[in-house]
Amino acid sequence: MSHEPPGDDALMRGIARGDTQALADLYDRHSGWLHARLTRRCPDPETVREVLQDTFMAAWRSAGTHRGGAAGGWLWVIAARRLADTRRAAARAGTRELLAAEEPGTAPSAEEHVLAGLEYGDVGAALNRISPELRAVLRATVIDGLTTREAAHQLGIPEGTVKTRASRARRELRAALATLDPAGGTAC
Repeated sequence: MSHEPPGDDALMRGIARGDTQALADLYDRHSGWLHARLTRRCPDPETVREVLQDTFMAAWRSAGTHRGGAAGGWLWVIAARRLADTRRAAARAGTRELLAAEEPGTAPSAEEHVLAGLEYGDVGAALNRISPELRAVLRATVIDGLTTREAAHQLGIPEGTVKTRASRARRELRAALATLDPAGGTAC
């Protein structure tokens, strides 16, 4: 007789009731891939460990707000935001090592620019010019790094709608950036 492990939804309900074993089980299930994904975005192992710990502490505190189903996308949103917050703080403090792991001769991606805090410059101004629905899709797929499926689940919309809005958002963001930099110096 095999015992099926509880799903994320059951674990989240347990965590909301204060069940530390449910948190441990959720951590065991998701910490590996979260760690790997964070490591691809941040070269500092200590920062990755801190963000991972903060992510599960936030999950512990806000488990009751989880809308049910798989928790992976929800956890990734928390982790990506924590990492972005850490990078913004590092940028303000001048700790550039945390900002991006760049290979020699490789230009940083648009995502890395945004995560490094440039969203408060031209990109942030351009983001503020597009509709909230389009902005939410860009934040989920680019800033938070969610897949189309994860973004659809997180935003409560169909996957096809995520794809359509992402395409439209990129066009509108390019147009908004062009009005901020008519010389065309900013590309998206």
